[in-house]
Amino acid sequence: MKAIVYEETGSSSVLKLQDKPLADPGPGEVRVRVVVSGVNPTDWKSRAGGGGSTPLAAPKVPNQDGAGVIDEVGSGVTGLSIGDRVWLWDVAWGSNEGTAQEYAVVPAAKAVPLPDAESFDTGASIGIPALTAHRALTSNEDGPARLSPGALAGRTVLITGGAGAVGHAAIQLANWTGATVITTVSGDRKAELARLAGAHTVINYRTDDVVTAVREAAPGGVDTIVDVNAPANIHSDVQVLKPSGTIAIYAANPGESVTVPIRESMTKNIRYQFILTYTVTDEQKQHRRGRCLRGVEGRCDARRRRTRPAANPLPARSDRRGTRRRGAGHHRKGAHRRHTIILTHGLPTHQNGPIGARPERAAVPLKPELCMVAVRPGGAKSPTPQLTESPCSAFQSAPR
Repeated sequence: MKAIVYEETGSSSVLKLQDKPLADPGPGEVRVRVVVSGVNPTDWKSRAGGGGSTPLAAPKVPNQDGAGVIDEVGSGVTGLSIGDRVWLWDVAWGSNEGTAQEYAVVPAAKAVPLPDAESFDTGASIGIPALTAHRALTSNEDGPARLSPGALAGRTVLITGGAGAVGHAAIQLANWTGATVITTVSGDRKAELARLAGAHTVINYRTDDVVTAVREAAPGGVDTIVDVNAPANIHSDVQVLKPSGTIAIYAANPGESVTVPIRESMTKNIRYQFILTYTVTDEQKQHRRGRCLRGVEGRCDARRRRTRPAANPLPARSDRRGTRRRGAGHHRKGAHRRHTIILTHGLPTHQNGPIGARPERAAVPLKPELCMVAVRPGGAKSPTPQLTESPCSAFQSAPR
């Protein structure tokens, strides 16, 4: 089978397309034919390393998230069968085998059933963003341990960066669970995405006074803040949070610090919850899996009733691997179908299936995130595609 592999950290030039033997699942494992492989910031940051080139102890296949079809089941596995559609999560965590390959062998617990009504794109977009969002929304000391319809009824949630991957997922989940949702974005297009996801109040932090706008929307303050940029937002967060509220912090650049206003935080008995989805407890992971897809399904249903113009699809999260295989195709512009994705990571390239197959979809990216792409410099007949990371903004979509 084909796989994307790197043997040392560094720039995208370390990524190689290689042949690998097809592995069989062991006890408690399933083998999944990967249809879509999702790229998250932790994936390319892990590949990049801390600077320079560092040889790895063993070759690594990147990417935590994905979706596909089970084609083999190991002994002792219950609840999953050959032919089941599934979404995958945390596949490369603690392993050298991620989803950027034709087939991935994973513990059965990391393969979650994907309903027939949902696309593989949606499945590959759930993983890290939605699981992180779920943990953030359940981080209140007196809040629910797992989300369900009505679980956050009567609560108000502020989500900073509502058009980003985790923020977008948090809006959907918070809306599904009955919360009043306020979010901040940087522009009109992102505001539209946030409203479609279910935000009740959308604030442009570049043109509006965030504290004033939040207080107008929630005079009594907000119960929870899901924050993508705590160093920039901490002082406004503290001002709009209710006493005994929680600020959930899930993102940071390497070496970044936040200065906490201690006295103000003490006065309100503020709880700070730092989140890394990979290292939450096993119980928290179990709570998140099924709930995330149910919340996404609810927002999908709502979105389908509000069809967007064909030229402006919702963005999908980055690199997908095609109907049979990704990483082996090339990317080109053309008339493609529209996405039905609602979770975002900024985002996708044009995609296609096996070598020589036609690209099947494309999407307008939300921001210039990097996408891992396989390009044939010599055209479709070129035998060896070259892998690189390019701004997703280089690719545009056409109507479905």
